[in-house]
Amino acid sequence: MKILTVDIGTGTQDIFLYDSNLDLENGFKLVLPSPTMMIHRRLKQTLPSRRPLLLTGHQMGGGPSAWAIEEYARAGIPVYMTSSAATTLNDELDKVESLGIKIISEEEVKSLTPKVENLELRDFDFELISKTFNDYGVSLDDLSAIAVAVFDHGNAPAGVSDRQFRFDYLDERIQAKNSLAAFAYLSDDIPKIMTRLQSVADSAGELPCPLVVMDTAPAAVLGANFDPSVAKRERKIIVNVGNFHTLAFRLGNGIEGVFEHHTGEIDLTKLEKYIRALADGSLKHQDIFDDMGHGALVYGNNPFEFEKDDFDVVVTGPRRSIFRNNPTLKPYFATPFGDMMIAGCFGLLAATAEILPNVTEAVIGSLRSGHGRGVAPWDNPA
Repeated sequence: MKILTVDIGTGTQDIFLYDSNLDLENGFKLVLPSPTMMIHRRLKQTLPSRRPLLLTGHQMGGGPSAWAIEEYARAGIPVYMTSSAATTLNDELDKVESLGIKIISEEEVKSLTPKVENLELRDFDFELISKTFNDYGVSLDDLSAIAVAVFDHGNAPAGVSDRQFRFDYLDERIQAKNSLAAFAYLSDDIPKIMTRLQSVADSAGELPCPLVVMDTAPAAVLGANFDPSVAKRERKIIVNVGNFHTLAFRLGNGIEGVFEHHTGEIDLTKLEKYIRALADGSLKHQDIFDDMGHGALVYGNNPFEFEKDDFDVVVTGPRRSIFRNNPTLKPYFATPFGDMMIAGCFGLLAATAEILPNVTEAVIGSLRSGHGRGVAPWDNPA
């Protein structure tokens, strides 16, 4: 059994091909530039030509791609976007047009195509990933599932804070199903408000197997739990320090609390203050929201007590090095199956096992034991 997992962040897209016949440490993996960085680099290369730009496709991650598109527009170069692609910049298309970008129909695309630099926006490119594996002699024709993680603010109504909207969504999911896997869906079950998750499904096209989509931070936190030192603790605080967003989950009897902030708005002192407040239950939503973060939730009244030795907080994510700067809390840098970069992929695997009964036994068996059938890659040609 094979499952392709793709964790798409701001800096990188981390790819792990699960094979139930292999030890997890022998699974094939790729760490590549994220799709938003690929668009950013492509636009930086073409900007000096001042050729008009046409962007089609789907909503994808913003950040670097959005900055590069806006730089084009500020330079006075004509920029055309279809409405589906334009939501990469803002769900409110009038705000996209205010940047000097022209929103055009699919019919108008046909008349522009030969005259402009045309790029298709998408977070998940199965054909490209499949070709990359095929170039190394590994086929993806026999997959049992594909699981993809992206960060989705959700489509907030006009006039509603996207930070508040995102946090209301987190609360709703935790209340409905107190599990990190609550943030994963089969492609047919994606809530309408989660437009970036839906765009992943829309851009995937015809796939050979079911598609599961999930939020990135819960995937990374769920994956970090498979580090042996983390797994043995019943209660823990796990912090995912991403390039753009930092989420901390207090875990015990399910999810006991969570806060989400913008990584660029915090330093170690502030982060530790919020973690301690999350632990003792004193953290309030407004503490984070008024500090330009998304918010905080604490469920129940059973405070978390830090251990007197060993470690206080589990840390994962690409900017986890913030905890190396003389922290007052003792951090533990989780490395599930020896690789922090693939933590989100292991979380995707676990969530997929919860959603798809036909893969549950094999995947959970591998994640709990760390082994497949105990064979090496050369004994199991893909």
